[in-house]
Amino acid sequence: MTEITMRQMLEAGVHFGHQTRYWNPKMAPYIYGSHQKIHIINLEETLPLFREALKFIRDVASKHGKFLFVGTKFAARKIVKQEAIRCGMPYVNYRWLGGMLTNYKTIRQSIKRLKELEERLENEDNLVGMTKKEILNLMRQKEKLAANLSGIKNMGSLPDVLFVIDVGHEKIAIQEAKRLGIQVVGVVDTNETPDDIDYIIPGNDDAIRAIRLYCKTIADTIIDARSALELKKEEEPKEKQKIKVKTTVKKVVTKKAKVAEKVSLVSEKSENFPAGKNVEIHPSGKEQSQTIQANVQSLLKSEEVKIKNEDNQFKVESK
Repeated sequence: MTEITMRQMLEAGVHFGHQTRYWNPKMAPYIYGSHQKIHIINLEETLPLFREALKFIRDVASKHGKFLFVGTKFAARKIVKQEAIRCGMPYVNYRWLGGMLTNYKTIRQSIKRLKELEERLENEDNLVGMTKKEILNLMRQKEKLAANLSGIKNMGSLPDVLFVIDVGHEKIAIQEAKRLGIQVVGVVDTNETPDDIDYIIPGNDDAIRAIRLYCKTIADTIIDARSALELKKEEEPKEKQKIKVKTTVKKVVTKKAKVAEKVSLVSEKSENFPAGKNVEIHPSGKEQSQTIQANVQSLLKSEEVKIKNEDNQFKVESK
């Protein structure tokens, strides 16, 4: 289980805010004070909010939820890409195209075009008969589309959660997510507003170490939740096998009980059958009684063979 501590946040510089003259009054509850005209964020407020966000992320990830990492500012681009790829989630780290969520149908066509260009340029046979200028044009188109769409190329559908590094820099992404009812987890600095953010993480959104801490912790949480889900899936067949073994045992025991009843009934009838010198049995009656006894013995033997076979089968299955 991924945990975040106060020491980790202090070492990463999460507590450093912006200059006091740029502050947003809505962030006042999360500000501890100021030092040399720079606001200091109260990490005692940040820590429980960060843990609450991680709990929400863990719950969504354990239900096969999809997260979209968004960080288009220069300081966040590389880290966002690395951590999103590590946990197998889509990302946007270059430029947010308007309508990337609200007009996803059109974006999907652009993704299809990107895949077609990649396949075409990979195979040299497809470029036979084309001029250098035409090939260069195709390469430029591919690079332009890849820069904006490579992170969401395999997303497939709209995400369940949006994780944003700088809420002020990604206003359009947050507005689109709110319009579609997508939950937003965002890092909010002292110069931004926490409005429209479902899970606020008050902290420094400029320092590279702080950005790495946010992304790494969230990626680790997603990976842990997914691994726990895989373990649960592996345990389910074992539980089903145990239930099957119990059912087989019950069937064998029931059949044994039925055979025992038949044996007891036959023995009772044989005891009640009159025997002695005074009893005369017709020859045809003797033949009938011998036939009945032979049938009973063959029935008992067949039942015993069935039970032995089932016992052997049960032993093999339990092994």
